Amino acid sequence: MTDKSATESELEIVSLQQLLLDWYQTQGRDLPWRNEPDPYKIWVSEIMLQQTQVKTVIPYYQRWLKQFPTLNALATADLQEVLKAWEGLGYYARGRNLHKAAKYIVRHHDGVFPTQPEAVLKLPGIGRTTAGGILSAAFNQPLPILDGNVKRVLARLIALPKPPKQAVSQLWELSERLLARDRAKDFNQAIMDLGATLCTPKNPACLLCPWQQHCQAYNKGIQSQLPMKEPSSPLPHKQIGVAVIRNTQGQILIDRRLEEGLLGGLWEFPGGKIEPGETVQACIKREIKEELGIEIEVGEHLISLDHAYTHFRITLHVHYCRHLAGEPQTIECQEVRWVTLEEIDRYPFPKANTKIIAALRAR
Repeated sequence: MTDKSATESELEIVSLQQLLLDWYQTQGRDLPWRNEPDPYKIWVSEIMLQQTQVKTVIPYYQRWLKQFPTLNALATADLQEVLKAWEGLGYYARGRNLHKAAKYIVRHHDGVFPTQPEAVLKLPGIGRTTAGGILSAAFNQPLPILDGNVKRVLARLIALPKPPKQAVSQLWELSERLLARDRAKDFNQAIMDLGATLCTPKNPACLLCPWQQHCQAYNKGIQSQLPMKEPSSPLPHKQIGVAVIRNTQGQILIDRRLEEGLLGGLWEFPGGKIEPGETVQACIKREIKEELGIEIEVGEHLISLDHAYTHFRITLHVHYCRHLAGEPQTIECQEVRWVTLEEIDRYPFPKANTKIIAALRAR
C-alpha cells in the first residue's frame, strides 16, 4: 500500500474492504456478544477480551450477565461481589474500572451508556481501541480500532520494518484509512477475527487469508518474521514467604489488599518478599509482625507455587503458622478477617492464592 497513486490506493482499499467483509460473512466467529444491541453488554465483552482469549472469556461473560444483567445492576453491586465474579480472569483493574465506570455513568449520564467518543474516553479503563470497539459494535460509528490482533494484521499487510510499538501513529492512520465507514461494526469485528483465526502470531494460515494477494509480508515470504519484536529483558523473579495462620479455634487469617495497585481489593494470605540472606521462616515472621502487628510461630511447609505476572514472576513459599499473641491490625492492608475453610470461598482471591486454598483442602 505504498508508492501508488491516490487512485490506485483508493481502489486497493475498496478491494481490501470488500474481500474482508465477504470473508467475514461466511467465516466470522459466532460469539455471544455479536449482534448484541446493548452497549453495556458489548462494553463488558470488550473489557474482558483485553489480554484474555475468547474461549476463556465466554463463560465469564455469560455468568457476569446473569449476576449483573444491566449497567445499573453493576453500579449498585458491592465491589467485593464484582471482584469475586472476576476471580480468575486476571488483570483485576479491569473489573474495578468496570464497576467504577458504571457508577460514573449512573451519576453523569443517568445510567445510559454515552454515545459520544469524548464521553466514552473519560470512563475509567477505556482507551481509544476499546471506545472504537464499543461504539462501532453498538452504533456502527465509523471509529477505527488497534488491538493486538489488528496491529499484527496491519504490520504484515505493509511489511512494517519495525516493532508495532514504534509505529503506533502510522498503524492508527492505516486502520482509519482501511475502515469501511458505512459498515464499521462488521469491518472491525472482521479484522479482529482475521487476526485471531488466520493471521495468528505463529504459523499464519496465509493460504486461507482474503488479503493474501495484497499482503506485502506474504509476497516477500517474511510473514512468520513479522511483526518485529521489541528486545526484551528477562523478567525479575521474586521469592515470597506466605503464612497460613491458624488461631486456637482453627480459623485462618486473611487480609484484603489496598484498593490501589496490583490485585487491589482482593483477599490473600499475608506475607512478603524474602530479603537477601533471609530464610523463608524468618521472612514470614518479620512480614507478619510488620504488616499485621502479631506474633506467630512458623510451622511446616505446605506448598511452593510459581506464578507469572506481566512484568515479573514470583515463587510463593507457603507455611502453616500458629497465632501466638496480638490482635491483627490493618497496618499495610484494607481489612483483616479470621475465617474457616468453609467460609473462604465467599472472598475474591488472586489465582495463585486459590491454589493455596486447594492445597489446604487436599490436606
